[in-house]
Amino acid sequence: MSYQLESGCELPGWSSVSFVRPAHGLVALHGDTVVPIEALGLKAGRDTHGHRFEATVDPVVLRDANSYALQLQEDGAVIASFEARRAEIARQLAAAAVKVGGGSVPIDDDALLDEVTALVERPNVLVCSFEREFLEVPQECLILTMKANQKYFPLLDAQARLTNKFLVVSNISPDDASAVIQGNERVVRPRLADAKFFFDQDRKKSLASRVELLGKVVYHNKLGTQGERVERVMRIARGIAEKLGDSALAAQATQAAQLAKADLVTDMVGEFPELQGTMGRYYALHDGLDAAVADAIEDHYKPRFAGDELPRNSVGLVVALADKLETLVGMFGIGNLPTGDRDPFALRRHALGVLRMLIEKDLPLGLDALLQDAAAQFAHIAGFESSRATVELQDFILDRLAGSLREQGASAQEVDAVLAPRPQRLGEVPKLLAAVRAFAALPAAAALAAANKRIGNILKKAPEADAHVSELLLQEPAEKALHAAMAQVVPAANAQFEAGDYTASLQTLAALREPVDAFFDGVMVNAEQADLRLNRLGLLMSLHAAMNRVAQLERLAV
Repeated sequence: MSYQLESGCELPGWSSVSFVRPAHGLVALHGDTVVPIEALGLKAGRDTHGHRFEATVDPVVLRDANSYALQLQEDGAVIASFEARRAEIARQLAAAAVKVGGGSVPIDDDALLDEVTALVERPNVLVCSFEREFLEVPQECLILTMKANQKYFPLLDAQARLTNKFLVVSNISPDDASAVIQGNERVVRPRLADAKFFFDQDRKKSLASRVELLGKVVYHNKLGTQGERVERVMRIARGIAEKLGDSALAAQATQAAQLAKADLVTDMVGEFPELQGTMGRYYALHDGLDAAVADAIEDHYKPRFAGDELPRNSVGLVVALADKLETLVGMFGIGNLPTGDRDPFALRRHALGVLRMLIEKDLPLGLDALLQDAAAQFAHIAGFESSRATVELQDFILDRLAGSLREQGASAQEVDAVLAPRPQRLGEVPKLLAAVRAFAALPAAAALAAANKRIGNILKKAPEADAHVSELLLQEPAEKALHAAMAQVVPAANAQFEAGDYTASLQTLAALREPVDAFFDGVMVNAEQADLRLNRLGLLMSLHAAMNRVAQLERLAV
């Protein structure tokens, strides 16, 4: 093991250093001078070693620090730079795929490429193959076993289907590579045979017959078994589907939810947990189930990560939403909340998944109602606190939404204005945000936002106020003018709001700027006469309610 210390670098103040394997040599050079240091029981020198079998010189005596990489490559047959080695492997993989022909491409996997780059010093890509009969097994199984167990690069055809060819990155370059190729083919064959065996055995039992076994699989010591969890997800999914107004959807979603976790007790998923959902889909299709149900079984885990695709159909969408809500509500209800960097149940990811589905699919579902319905499924669980599972969880979800909107370029003020009223149909949020942005660009925006903030502060100190206004008690010209302006503007703005045209609604309300400014310039709100004071407070309350239907405009005030 050797390390290059180039001129001008600063060493951290290590007090101890440990390696997985014993260190046999230490090189420390500054220019062409050996730095006289000792570490790990070794004295620094200028000698190192290259490839174990193919180095032309051993040891490699380094002339100076700058010749480190060049000498290792020429004399040691080693590509020292990780980046250069990675690029060379990628080049050889692409060239080998072209040589195979048929539009073949190596599987695109940056993590695998990084891992293999760290395993070899002198990469040499070789083409290997396996028996075509193994292609009867779902390609996800074969790809996973080749990648995870053997660090091979499967080859896909032009239609992204697995071929019976794969690429091996060898660390040696013999004149005759046939022995290396045959050795790798011999090693992979039992792995593929195991996958075929698991697939064949699993298909002997239907998914439906496996559901009962989930009652013996512990999900969480406070929340019961996977079987109990499945029952909750089924009820939540049916409720969501019924809200969407489709009895056929409800039936399919209930069936998919019942079977969604059944592949957890199959041999294939037991060996490869990463295939949960994927194998469920294959087994559902083998059982003759509707394709929409089979797809939903695979898709109910989606989105699995940032940028992942959403479920491909409505059944999958309903079950995915139900599954994530069950997890969130259950964990919040028993107090398993994320803290700092710790989020063992991936609740932040689940919350973002719920948000994406509600917003991107513009589902006509209220957030509070969804949480309440899901929380009802846990009523019998000891120690389950409904307030945490609804109120605190709703705060958590809206906080995730606020962060996501800010990451997409919205200002903190705009986000606060839109989310402060705690909107329930989250599919409306993008339109609300667009409306607030358009309003903020108007000349009247700053003054109206400031006026809203002032009105809000006044109303906080007047709990006795209500939105009733008597025209007989309007005395000052400015309050009469404001009332008259509101009589014209507010109904039009409300109609636009109800039609979903939030931008037009706020722009219509912007016409109230002048009468609002005149009101505060010429009217004493807290008049000594109680009936006048309450009437003016009622006028302000009506104005405040009208102007804050889309968003809390006071949040835009500087």
